[in-house]
Amino acid sequence: MTNTLDLPAFAWPQMEPGWVWLCGAGPGDPGLLTLHAANALRQADVVIYDALVQEAILDWAPQAEHVYAGKRGGKPSAKQRDISLQLVDLARAGKKVLRLKGGDPFVFGRGGEEAQTLIQHDVPVRIIPGISAGIGGLAYAGIPVTHRDVNQSVTFVTGHDQSGNTPGSLDWDSISKGSQVLVIYMGMKHIAQIATKLLDAERGSDEPVAVVTSATTSDQQVLETTLGKMVDDIAKSGLEPPAIICVGKSVLMRQVLDWQGMALGEKPRNLDPLGRGRPAETA
Repeated sequence: MTNTLDLPAFAWPQMEPGWVWLCGAGPGDPGLLTLHAANALRQADVVIYDALVQEAILDWAPQAEHVYAGKRGGKPSAKQRDISLQLVDLARAGKKVLRLKGGDPFVFGRGGEEAQTLIQHDVPVRIIPGISAGIGGLAYAGIPVTHRDVNQSVTFVTGHDQSGNTPGSLDWDSISKGSQVLVIYMGMKHIAQIATKLLDAERGSDEPVAVVTSATTSDQQVLETTLGKMVDDIAKSGLEPPAIICVGKSVLMRQVLDWQGMALGEKPRNLDPLGRGRPAETA
């Protein structure tokens, strides 16, 4: 086994020939990789990786063949069927296969489809969860997806379906009324439609919104806006995917929790952005 990345003592699982491990690589920052993922990188014969997997992570598997299988909206991409069957073929050839996917493989990552295909073809699998961008990416922006003074629910939705269009199966009215905070993946392409649906569902035009692009990487950018101004502000900013969009009052917490800005010497903009009028440690 190639020992390119030291791990603490533990009974780490061994990757066997003919197995496929479906693994989440986290939202971008290589430091957010799990130890199980690092263990997999040390052992794999071949790594099939997605578009959002950082090159630095692949460097931790120098013994392996690296095969790109990224899918990005609006760009030439491998077909999902071909990717799934490639995993089957590599496993049947006796390879130790690591399928490395951005974020978590089971959160809008087609991991369930790939795992099902493998099992239907009698290929054994192991699932390694990862930190999803909808949680980790917002945390890097200083936005907690849950906060006792803001929300007791959070809803994760995707901005497009298999056809590439805004999901027609989503009941935006119910989603809007039923969840205080919304986290939207892959929503930039259809942001105008999404904004209209939320406004039509009576979300307030002044509701805080944050758009986080290239989350947790050195290219991360954060736009703070409101639901009513979101479409115009995104257009003016020139921001490009990949992006996570958060709608809800938890966005206001960035005014006090922008820890990356504070690390650069910036002062918090507002120590009480929710207007509690009391110390945070009080109930």
